[in-house]
Amino acid sequence: MTDSPTSARDLGRAPATWALVATVCLVAINMRPTITSVGPLLEQIGADTGLTAATLGFLGSVPLLVWAVVSPFALAVSRRFGMSATVFGALVLLAIGTVVRSLPGPVAALWLGTALIGVALALMNVLMPAVIKRDAPTRVAALMALYTALLGGAGAIASGVAVPVSNAGPTPDDWRLALAITGLAALPVAAGAWAWFRRNEPGRGIRSSRMPGRTGIWTDRVAWAVAGYMGVQATLFYMTLTWLAAISTSLGRSPVAAGVDVMVYQLVSIVSSLALPLVLRGRIRRWIPALLPVLAVIGVIGLMLQPAALSLWIVLIGLSSGASLSMALTLMADRARDHDQSTALSGMAQSVGYIIAAAGPVAFGLAYALTGGWLLSLGILLAVLLAQMVIGVAAGRDRHVLTPIP
Repeated sequence: MTDSPTSARDLGRAPATWALVATVCLVAINMRPTITSVGPLLEQIGADTGLTAATLGFLGSVPLLVWAVVSPFALAVSRRFGMSATVFGALVLLAIGTVVRSLPGPVAALWLGTALIGVALALMNVLMPAVIKRDAPTRVAALMALYTALLGGAGAIASGVAVPVSNAGPTPDDWRLALAITGLAALPVAAGAWAWFRRNEPGRGIRSSRMPGRTGIWTDRVAWAVAGYMGVQATLFYMTLTWLAAISTSLGRSPVAAGVDVMVYQLVSIVSSLALPLVLRGRIRRWIPALLPVLAVIGVIGLMLQPAALSLWIVLIGLSSGASLSMALTLMADRARDHDQSTALSGMAQSVGYIIAAAGPVAFGLAYALTGGWLLSLGILLAVLLAQMVIGVAAGRDRHVLTPIP
């Protein structure tokens, strides 16, 4: 493969493996806490601001809607400023959004900060798989598994400590303090380390003659299969992330225990994320995307029929969710021939995917508000998992985007 002008400019010289792994890890651990800490704090946020359950569900969907809008522009921004400079700028914007969201006063700061966080994460969501595809094309599955595991691990810790941190200050139920601490704890280290490790790369990009056409990627059947898969797995994750704590407290658990439940859901996803490369081999590889939702289907049905065994069902759903995210990100790299295509596919797939996913937490909350129980909400979750199985069959076929299909 011949590198594009942008590839030569952005790479300069290939980063050392240790530096690549370090930077990927540091960015990954900062990408989930600003999102995952919100769910366990919803009760506090609602009590303090007066927001309804449906509005709180929409608050959980704001980052997803922003990702849907911003993701298609990540490729153009990275070509203008360089992939690494764009990631650094996104880290800085993430810090600004976290501070704004935590400011005391009008509730507008909560919405504005959440939107800024969404913009920052949209850029990183799209570009990190492309960075891995560019700098480690022969280690995509392994590095994507590590990246996904760290997303889950850091997010899990933030979920678990959010409620205790909110009560650690002079004011009880201080959700603003909790959001600030969980969101900013490791962010300066990540931004500084990224700038240090990537300091030898030029700062600006140039336009490449091989830049994938927007029209082409948006009309490609393989790209739509990947986008659909991204959407359904993200819907599962954000529905569960937003409402699991509420389900847990409705079953009699304390807010702290509910936060731990959300943490466990994400921690077990690390195991399946790391294990995924071990099963992506041989002929069964093409069927893995369709098989991954099976454990979650069992978990959701179990939660409907035997809610007292919540801990078991959380583990099953978490295992499925972690592997599904890792699979979706791997597809964005595997279904592209180079990092240009990977960036274009990632932007398109995440835009479409998060439009789908944004409806999830809202629909889940509305179903609960209408019925006063969780059965209809869980039925929606089950339908999403069945859709993931069907779409997984198409996404699992070994084909590339922008390539004629026989």
